[in-house]
Amino acid sequence: MSVRGAAIWAMSSQYMAFAINFFASIYLARHYIGPDELGLFSIAFAATTLIAVLQDFGLTRYIAGEAELDDRKIRTAFSLSLVIAWLIAFVSMSLAWPMAQLYELPRLMPVMLVIGASYLLVPFAVIPTALRQREMDFKSNTMIEVGASLANAAISISLAAEGMGALALAWGAFAQQVARALVSQWRNGFLFPWPLSFNGAKPVLRFGGGSSLLVLSGSLGEKMPDLIIGRVLTEAAVGLFARANGLAAQLRHLVSGAVTSVFYPAFARVRDRGEELGPPYERVVASYCAVTWPSMVGLAVLAEPLIRILYGERWIATAPLLQWIALSQLCFVALPLHVELPILLGRMKALIHRNFLDTFASIAFLAAGAMVSLEIAAASRLAYGLVWIGIYAGFLQKLIGFRWSAMLRIYLQSGIAAFASVAPILLIYAFVQGPAELDFVMMVAGAAAGVLLWLITLAVLRHPAFDEIRGLSEPFLRKLQEALG
Repeated sequence: MSVRGAAIWAMSSQYMAFAINFFASIYLARHYIGPDELGLFSIAFAATTLIAVLQDFGLTRYIAGEAELDDRKIRTAFSLSLVIAWLIAFVSMSLAWPMAQLYELPRLMPVMLVIGASYLLVPFAVIPTALRQREMDFKSNTMIEVGASLANAAISISLAAEGMGALALAWGAFAQQVARALVSQWRNGFLFPWPLSFNGAKPVLRFGGGSSLLVLSGSLGEKMPDLIIGRVLTEAAVGLFARANGLAAQLRHLVSGAVTSVFYPAFARVRDRGEELGPPYERVVASYCAVTWPSMVGLAVLAEPLIRILYGERWIATAPLLQWIALSQLCFVALPLHVELPILLGRMKALIHRNFLDTFASIAFLAAGAMVSLEIAAASRLAYGLVWIGIYAGFLQKLIGFRWSAMLRIYLQSGIAAFASVAPILLIYAFVQGPAELDFVMMVAGAAAGVLLWLITLAVLRHPAFDEIRGLSEPFLRKLQEALG
């Protein structure tokens, strides 16, 4: 499968999974799950996955990037995945009672137990999914992600309707892991190497050990906000922050995160051919920024009407949090593949040092903000994002060899295009309806006009991503023309 074809499948996977998760979250938020219930689940999920993220042990990246992968290495990787993951899952479940006592929330314990148990199933999906990614088989990846999302949505909604609250979300997470394991095994021919083998495990452990430090560091930065806010403020505050953070992260992943799994093996091939990484990286940055920046700026501008229309008045306090968090995403998109490429190029140690500095900055800014108010905690994400760029920019430039002049030109063009995309909405706010009055029809009309103006701006500026967008859209436009005669 070509890189472009893989990207189309990867984006299709994310669009469908996003749609399922998005509409399920809206239905749950409007009918069954309030900020306090979502906050309880978020604390449990953060506490459990803080450790459970180590279950992958870097094996997905190892399988996808290993130059000489054979059956022995696959068996060893699977064996390590099973042993390490089960050990960590049991440790995660053992923390359920202490965490319930720490937060003085008895209902936290069963939620953590169910989430922890779901991770026992992760090893049966990790290696099969990684093998499909290595082969650029993103059609199978689409089936895996969509199947997992459907299972999560169905179980969560069914149990929430029975009044199970946060526990319904936990069982939805369990069902998601069941579905992911079953579908990934089916698409890979039911891979279960037996007996277990640890022959040649040393290089895998060496790679996984370093990669797991990165995962742990990233998990601390990602999950600690929920734990800190839950301890300093309230369950409802966690729910509001989690809703804003989740919505921004979902949209970012929908728009650009899908193709990360495509670019990693693609860059591995460039590396193996001995070609320069700078020019292709500049094209990747152009594509990421051209598409994701307008999406995030649009989310910030439309935060209040979006929350009101989608989730209802009881979630309206999420809007100012969403504005800050969405704007912070501009920073994290500016330097994509900041973890994947250093790993690919053998700079794990230097990456780990920067990653822990990154995590410290994230936690410090968040904790300081939470001591003041929930909105200041959200605003701290933007300050942290600027520091994040400072941590990684010079390191990646020396490693990859991209041109600063090209990158700055891309950022300028992408910023202009992002502003153009929200100009119609800003005009509507100024002359027709303000954020508090904006209805669905006007919001859609403004967004549609913004998309058109965004495309025109990309074309006029000769943005590098415009040709990529045109190339991706040509097959669909051709089929549409054929259908219309």
